[in-house]
Amino acid sequence: MQTNRHSVRFVLVLAGALWLVVGAPLDVLAQREARDDEYAVNDPRVQHRSYVMEETGETIPYALFVPSGYDAATPSPLMVSLHGAGRQYDWLMNYAGFLDLAEHHGYVVVTPLGYTRRGGYGYRGDTEQDRRAEQDVMNVFRLVTEELNIDANRIYLWGHSMGGAGTYYLASRYPDIWAGLAAVAGGSMNADYVDAEAIRRIPFLVVQGSDDRVVPTAGVRASVAKMSELGMRHLYIEIPGGDHSLFISRSRQVVEHLFSFFNLVSKRHAGKPE
Repeated sequence: MQTNRHSVRFVLVLAGALWLVVGAPLDVLAQREARDDEYAVNDPRVQHRSYVMEETGETIPYALFVPSGYDAATPSPLMVSLHGAGRQYDWLMNYAGFLDLAEHHGYVVVTPLGYTRRGGYGYRGDTEQDRRAEQDVMNVFRLVTEELNIDANRIYLWGHSMGGAGTYYLASRYPDIWAGLAAVAGGSMNADYVDAEAIRRIPFLVVQGSDDRVVPTAGVRASVAKMSELGMRHLYIEIPGGDHSLFISRSRQVVEHLFSFFNLVSKRHAGKPE
């Protein structure tokens, strides 16, 4: 089936296994560097913040966007957004139209670092680095939900590349939090860090470029087929000719799929697979 907007194909096919970019060795990843605190977005709407991680005493940055129409008396939806390996913590806020769409749809957006640029959000294993990467995301999540009036029925998690894998992992670890999930060019239902039973009731959007040379499309299709087998409510959008990064970072239309999907799903309307 095809849409009329920009030839996006919706496909569900069984194919080979997903290759996942793991990045640098874990002993390298464990060391924080000055570059981990660098940011990418120079937009007055983005708040570049930091907090002290109690577990280590280190100051860790994160970015926050609050729409201009935010009203403390009215719960707002929250989008937790996970960057790819090597990118700055606020990188996703620089995607084409992302902040404008968040403003238009009234989303609070937070982009945690994950302890380091290549931290992996915990999905790579059970080292101290992995635990800190996971804890950083959850620390930032707690800070934002304690400060702002967030709708507990509309909290969403998504990520690109490494952040996509992190989405599968953190959804498996904290399934009761999320009203919807989205993974762009990263992660797999077939990975050993995924608890399929835990996340099978959470609506899931998967976005992939057909010509991705980092995360092969065949493996992503196999992951989506697993979602079908489990009876998950999911949507797979494959962008013809899409690469690993630019197909979303430079396309407002692709970014908009995230908001369109999350606008449709909420814990208030949650059903259960048989």
